[in-house]
Amino acid sequence: MRKNFVVIGLGRFGGSICKELTEQGMEVMAIDSNEARVNEFSIIASHAVVGDTTDDAVIKSLGLRNFDHVIVAIGDDIQASILTTLMLKENGVKKVTVKAQNDYHGKVLSKIGADVIVHPERDMGIRIAHKLASNSILDYLELSDEHSIVEIEANERIGGHSIIDLDIRAKYGVNIVAIKRRSSIIVSPQATEIIQYKDVLIVIGADNDINRLEKKMLS
Repeated sequence: MRKNFVVIGLGRFGGSICKELTEQGMEVMAIDSNEARVNEFSIIASHAVVGDTTDDAVIKSLGLRNFDHVIVAIGDDIQASILTTLMLKENGVKKVTVKAQNDYHGKVLSKIGADVIVHPERDMGIRIAHKLASNSILDYLELSDEHSIVEIEANERIGGHSIIDLDIRAKYGVNIVAIKRRSSIIVSPQATEIIQYKDVLIVIGADNDINRLEKKMLS
C-alpha cells in the first residue's frame, strides 16, 4: 500500500529521508522555511512547500493531519522542533517521528507526545565505535539500552561447524536470526545449518552476552 509522508526540514537528514521515501514509491510532501531548499526538492518530492510549521495555521492549511506519518527533521533549532511536534500532535497527526539533538531534547519530545524519537548522530557514533573496536563486528544496531542486533563475520574457529554443535544459544544466550552467505541470505537457519568461513551471522541478544560470544569465539 502506498503511504503518504510529510518531511519537515530538508537538511542532510530530512533530505535523505525524503529522497529514499520517494524512491520507494511513497507520496512525500517536503516542507522547509528555506525557499532554496524547497526549490531543490520540488523535483524530488510529490509536493514541496515553503512554510513555518511552528504556526498552527500553516499546519491546518496544509492538512497535515491527513497524512500517515510526519517526520520532523528540523536541524539545530530545538525550539522549532519542539513547537512543531506539539502543533502536529495537537492537530491530530497519527504518527510523528522526530530527530532529537540530544538526550534532553529527546525527553521533552517524549513528554509532548512524539511517537518515535531518533538520535541519528549518537546512534551512528555508537555503530562506528563498535565497528572500530572489534575485528569481527561488521555492523551494529541498538535495540534498547541493553539489547542489540549485530552482524558478525564467522572466523576459521567456527567455520565448518553447525549451529547445534556450537550451541551458541545455550552457552551465550544469543540467537542467530539469519546468515548472509555471499549474495544469499538464510532466514531463521536450522540448527543443523553448517556455518561457513566468512559467513555473516546476524545475531540478536543482550549486549553483555554478545560481548562474551565475541571474546570467547571470535577474538
